[in-house]
Amino acid sequence: MRIDIITIHPELITSPFAHSIIKRGIAKGLAEVNFINLRDFSTNKHKTVDDYQYGGGAGMVMMIEPLANCIEQLKSERPYDEIIYLTPDGPLYNQQTANTLSTLKNIILLCGHYKGIDERVRSLFITREISIGDYVLSGGELAAAIVADSIIRLIPGVISDETSALFDSFQDGLLAPPVYTRPADYKGHKVPEVLLSGDFEKIEKWRSEKAHERTQQRRPDLYQP
Repeated sequence: MRIDIITIHPELITSPFAHSIIKRGIAKGLAEVNFINLRDFSTNKHKTVDDYQYGGGAGMVMMIEPLANCIEQLKSERPYDEIIYLTPDGPLYNQQTANTLSTLKNIILLCGHYKGIDERVRSLFITREISIGDYVLSGGELAAAIVADSIIRLIPGVISDETSALFDSFQDGLLAPPVYTRPADYKGHKVPEVLLSGDFEKIEKWRSEKAHERTQQRRPDLYQP
């Protein structure tokens, strides 16, 4: 899978891809992540990518020309399954969307800044919009890192135990059940006996019950009996 991230701050976003599971997935050749500096596509000698908005108002807007130049060049080199704009007014991101995106071959993640991007970019080029939450960040870089991380870890072979990702929270519409590790008794706080029993049927039943219980308590908006 190839992920091209269009940004005006490439240095801001490289670190999350240089460590841990995502780094290993890239090293294995299972994912490729490229950081595209939007300023390289500005025709202005000062490499300007933003301007005042028509009609007045506070805040600058990312201009259509650098964005169009960038996206059109990328599209001339390969087909893209999705061109995604990270924006707080997009549909809220969830695990089901991550699952869908992880099956694609080539995607672009566009990081917004300032008051957003020229609306014509959205109508001409963007195929999907994503919000990671009902709040505003200084730019789309952190959101792009979150989306890319959640996608890459689902690619077969990235996580050594591929079944692990299948039991993450939200995969089945439920939060994950409690988990424990050694020691079995920490100052009187003990691991539930069922997890030590070796009876996998009982363990799975316990985990299912706890997943339902935790979801109902902590995320009633998700819970469907």
